[in-house]
Amino acid sequence: MPRFAANLSMMYTEHPFPARFAAAAEDGFEAVEYLFPYEYTPAELRRLLDDHGLRQVLFNAPPGDWDSGERGTAALPGREAETRAGIERALEYAAALDCPRVHVMAGLVPSGAARDTCLANLAWAAERAGAAGVDILIEPINHRDMPGYFLNRQAEAHAVVRELDVDNVKVQLDLYHCQITEGDLTTALRRDLPTGRVGHLQIAGVPDRHEPDAGELNIGHLFGVIDELAYEGWIGCEYRPRAGTSEGLGWLRDYRGAHA
Repeated sequence: MPRFAANLSMMYTEHPFPARFAAAAEDGFEAVEYLFPYEYTPAELRRLLDDHGLRQVLFNAPPGDWDSGERGTAALPGREAETRAGIERALEYAAALDCPRVHVMAGLVPSGAARDTCLANLAWAAERAGAAGVDILIEPINHRDMPGYFLNRQAEAHAVVRELDVDNVKVQLDLYHCQITEGDLTTALRRDLPTGRVGHLQIAGVPDRHEPDAGELNIGHLFGVIDELAYEGWIGCEYRPRAGTSEGLGWLRDYRGAHA
């Protein structure tokens, strides 16, 4: 049965960030993810996890100047030192939080212009992360939400993983982004999950990124496919609730009830 992690950057925003851990635990989540941990010390976050019996399953490496519109630096020539310093910082947090995976964002670049830079940075990151038992993830992101992002399609990300040919660089398969960019989610899951190259799943409703049962996805079917394929990782709930987060969890309560 799929396991679900609350994304605390998008869910429970009716609460201050530190209070979101308690809210997620109260709703039955056993794990959390979020975009960035760096406004808090590792000790503060470790305490929040421990106080509420939660596991940290994912966060992102520093993305450059997020507030100015940057969305990662791994594929940006000339930013190698910053990228690698950010990965070192992320790995310090991963060690303190016992987090087994870090997403490294590539950045906004002209299509295909900086692939060598991205590969070199990911190879460097994989070596450092491998020594710490951490997986490095890359994620195709749709052009509607993030115009100009370096990776858009699953085949592009899997080609990078195959070329690097190391065990701890994997794809973060966000079914929301995949549906918008290329669709055919059942085929994507059946094709890619058995390869072992998918390190994390995420889901949201399409087209509005609300609860996953809102819109065009048949989440019951998709969860069944994921279960059938014996996926043992986590599914991050990276969506923006339409109203209160807890009030919008009927989809999860129904799924858990049907599989109790």
